[in-house]
Amino acid sequence: MTSEALRQSFLDFFEAKKHTIVPSAPLMPSSPNLLFTNAGMNQFVPYFLGEQKAPYGRAADTQKCIRAGGKHNDLEDVGFDTYHHTFFEMLGNWSFGDYFKTEAITWAWELLTEVWGLPKERLYATVYSPGKGDPAEFDQEAYDLWKAIFEKEGLDPDVHIVNGNKKDNFWMMGETGPCGPCSEVHIDLTEKGDTKGSLVNADSSRCIEIWNLVFIQFNAEADGSFKALSEQHVDTGMGFERVAGIMATTEGFTDFSKPPSNYDSDLFQDIFTHISNLSGNTYRGTVPENRDDLSGEEMTDVIFRVLADHIRTLSFSIADGILPHSDGRNYVLRRILRRAILFGKRIDLKPGFFAEMVAPLVEKMSPFFPELADQHKVIYKVIKSEEQAFERTLDRGLKLLDRITAEHDKITGAQAFELYSTYGFPIDLIQLVGRERSVMVDIIGFNAEMEKHKSLGGHQTEVISIVEAGEEDSRTQFVGFDCRDITKIETELSGHIIGEEHDFLMFSQSPFYAEMGGQVGDSGVADLGGYKIEVIDTIKDQAGRYLHKVAKDESYNDWVGKQAVLSVDCDRRRQTQRHHSATHLLNYALREVLGNHIQQRGSHVAPGHLRFDFSHYEALTPEQLERVEHIVNNAIIDNSPINWYEIPYEDKPDDVIGVFGEKYGSVVRVVDIGGFSKELCGGTHSRATGELGFFKITQETAISAGNRRIEAYSGHSAHTMAVEFFDRLHHMATKLSCKPSEIEKRLNILLEQRQKLEKKVRGLEQKGAAEQGSALLEKAIERDGLKLLSGKVSVSNPGDLRGLAADLSKKLGPSVIVLGSVSGDKVTLVALCTPEAIEKGFKAGDVIRELAPKVGGKGGGKPDFAMGGGKDANALDSALSEVF
Repeated sequence: MTSEALRQSFLDFFEAKKHTIVPSAPLMPSSPNLLFTNAGMNQFVPYFLGEQKAPYGRAADTQKCIRAGGKHNDLEDVGFDTYHHTFFEMLGNWSFGDYFKTEAITWAWELLTEVWGLPKERLYATVYSPGKGDPAEFDQEAYDLWKAIFEKEGLDPDVHIVNGNKKDNFWMMGETGPCGPCSEVHIDLTEKGDTKGSLVNADSSRCIEIWNLVFIQFNAEADGSFKALSEQHVDTGMGFERVAGIMATTEGFTDFSKPPSNYDSDLFQDIFTHISNLSGNTYRGTVPENRDDLSGEEMTDVIFRVLADHIRTLSFSIADGILPHSDGRNYVLRRILRRAILFGKRIDLKPGFFAEMVAPLVEKMSPFFPELADQHKVIYKVIKSEEQAFERTLDRGLKLLDRITAEHDKITGAQAFELYSTYGFPIDLIQLVGRERSVMVDIIGFNAEMEKHKSLGGHQTEVISIVEAGEEDSRTQFVGFDCRDITKIETELSGHIIGEEHDFLMFSQSPFYAEMGGQVGDSGVADLGGYKIEVIDTIKDQAGRYLHKVAKDESYNDWVGKQAVLSVDCDRRRQTQRHHSATHLLNYALREVLGNHIQQRGSHVAPGHLRFDFSHYEALTPEQLERVEHIVNNAIIDNSPINWYEIPYEDKPDDVIGVFGEKYGSVVRVVDIGGFSKELCGGTHSRATGELGFFKITQETAISAGNRRIEAYSGHSAHTMAVEFFDRLHHMATKLSCKPSEIEKRLNILLEQRQKLEKKVRGLEQKGAAEQGSALLEKAIERDGLKLLSGKVSVSNPGDLRGLAADLSKKLGPSVIVLGSVSGDKVTLVALCTPEAIEKGFKAGDVIRELAPKVGGKGGGKPDFAMGGGKDANALDSALSEVF
């Protein structure tokens, strides 16, 4: 059975059992404490916790998963065995308060034995049996169900049912929350299949778990107790690659002579064929017995598995909008990619090979996961860009690693950190090379260097907590979303905080927007009984209170509890919210032009401009920027309405974009611009796009690998900028005596004329230098078979000294040449030694190092050529006369 047929048969089986077939959740998790979606149950957690009502009672799916960081990290094992993966699919069926143990166990046996044909006598079931101090009681219900099944099949339950304690057979979501006993199905893959259950849960590669049936029936309480849930759930998980591998290795359960391997299935064979075509090597399926002593064939097979696994991880992640970068989950991807490239180097794969592996992966997997085909171009470009960036430092890093391991028996923490931070080498690869070359790696020292680096980086941003978090009812009520009603708001001064340089006023309600979400805080005026105070800025503290920044004044305390009137600077607010609405339109336009992999990385919305940071793998072309501007300005011209409303988070439409990493509450605010740009946002906005007036991008730059930044203007700022540019054009046209439309043509003519003049001047300078060189030839002295020449020349370009020295050397033959020139008050020196001169002890670098201090400078270089300089032009003649 092919992997595609196997996957489909699982889904078809449960669809026939009245399950809703749901799509895989993206690899970008919704839970902020996860790096990646790492289990089939992730997308169903809100149903188990009772936070949301499940839209169906039964569901089945295959879930894309990555385990390569955090608690579940299989990365360093990938390749060295045949069952670990960083990317895998988890087949699962689910019940949300519908069926329970009877159906789950009965259907599992039916699918495994009747549909897929697994040998019944090789299957074993585990049942929860608590040890000392373990929760809950023996799972009698699961035991009785399995007992009946095995007896019906003529198999001994005492042999085929194995008990397990909390460690093996009790599943918990966390220290608290839904949990329950589980029942696993294991298969005996030994050649004879007669181990009678002795290898179950014994960490044997020949007896492995293939399906875990979790029965969620308790809630773990904070006091350590376990209470029965009002609804019982089923959560199952089956490793797709594992089952497909077993079927392939045993040739449909007919041959158990070979050890099982997930990599034997057709999921990997097409990729292996591609690697073979690239490298000329063949995959033979060997597994190293000792990681510290791999044979050539074992290493080749490790590399095949690493590459096949890692291209799946990178391709699926990028398709889901997670791009390699320098921190968090994005760095995990960069590390995986670089690990693959370093392993590929070991079988002499050429630069760029990893990006070429995308095509066979997409061809294999896209029939079921169409996002791979949709994002094929993006996946290829991202990986290619990352490869090229790494290749630029890779060879230098390898040379450094070779030098360290050749000269020392230990790689120090500082050296390992340099390889990691400067050259991008993952630490596990450094350790691998160290083991192969019998060189220790100081991991403790490496970790210390890493902590030192983090602590230094921590000083970049100073975080000051102005006030401790207060009670829920102390939060400021914000009443300033509508820009038409943000002046003369009557409220009460509820508190006063004394700061070092400014004071902060708090009001029971406020129309002032506090800085958050990238939008700057409002300014304006607070009227305390006729005493008008300038509000410089508005920020928000941890307790949800709006702090209005004002000049220091001890009299504020006298007004606490009294009435105040607040007025926001309306013009500044309108300019700010125009840029906020423009930011949303920009985000929408970028996704339209570049693709849905775009993720917001940060923003800054101010009255005068906007800045938008986003994930993308390359610079935007002028044509792309023009299309982005066109989309935004079209929306402005259409005067599309801008609306906002609040809804429960679980009711958020799928087309509403949120900023990943932001923590949203149970109720969220949606900003809808014209029905096309929809984002979760707590900021203020214009009422219609026509208020934005005009939108213009002024700069698009890289801020780090995989991240770009756009700066742009809208509203009055864009108008002012456009007027200034038009004025400059007219001024330039006047100076050039032409129309504004003819400026470019006129400049091209002037540049051509300048180029011709520069070429003519350059020719004259070179002629003059040559004439000076001819005169210098006569000053050369001969000593010990060498011509020695030193002299001062006049050149307009210090770089001409090198060319002049080379010309003189050709004419003189074996020689040492030292030249100096003066430009303004700066001295330039060059020295050139032919091979014959070097053999006789002359070194250009030594000559310059000795000569440069005499003219108030320094310099140096290689034995054949060196340069230097100084500041004392008056000393040049004397210094040159003393060279020989």
